[in-house]
Amino acid sequence: MTALADTWSMTARDLRMLVRQPWWIAVNLVQPVIWLLLFGSLFQNVVDIPGFTGGDDYRQFLTPGIVVMTALFSSAWGGMSTIQDLERGVMDRLLVTPIGRVPLIMGRLLHGSILVAIQSLTIVALALATGASFEGGVPGVLVLLAVASLMGLGFGALSAALGLLARREETLIAVVQFVLLPLTFMSTAFLPKDAAPGWIGAVARFNPVNWAIEAGREAVGASPDWASLGGYAALLAGFPLLGVLLATRALRAYHRSV
Repeated sequence: MTALADTWSMTARDLRMLVRQPWWIAVNLVQPVIWLLLFGSLFQNVVDIPGFTGGDDYRQFLTPGIVVMTALFSSAWGGMSTIQDLERGVMDRLLVTPIGRVPLIMGRLLHGSILVAIQSLTIVALALATGASFEGGVPGVLVLLAVASLMGLGFGALSAALGLLARREETLIAVVQFVLLPLTFMSTAFLPKDAAPGWIGAVARFNPVNWAIEAGREAVGASPDWASLGGYAALLAGFPLLGVLLATRALRAYHRSV
């Protein structure tokens, strides 16, 4: 119970900062909203391409990808807060308290998951308001949010690990900028796998972003392939565990260096 209490204490700390700066949620939504509205309208006719297997409404096909992209973009910058804590001496003060190392990592990750859930619900509501529909109903949308959050937890942990190792905002910015768009475009966010070049489909098999998109898209569809969805969910469940392990090791390495 102590670990859970410590984790919640760290989460509440970050949530209080979010309450004081609620505009941060809107700032993180600007780009996904533009992509949803702009791409959804601009490429609506791609559904008429022979072989397109994403259904008749491109915005409906696109929405799970935008939800996952929102989680990716939001969580991948989580290491910036870690670096700020390092620069301000907050992390050093926390390390001399009885709080365990895992709660120090998980507290911030859970805060990120709450932020992702708020943003994802906003994206889904906007998609519904502009004509999209989800045959999977509320359960399907909840699964979409869950897989996006799992993916976000994994990338948030990796970002925290990088922040602890690099300890410089410039390094984190360079790495995140280098990774975000390739991971997004080497997935089925914008086109079905059959409509993309073969090498992209091959790479997408090992891309956690694609796992979340495919699982979320299955969940909100009319006839989900539960075997496929379950396989992606299992992979996504392991991804945050790996990320937290790496982040915890990075935190211990930092502690030994100070």
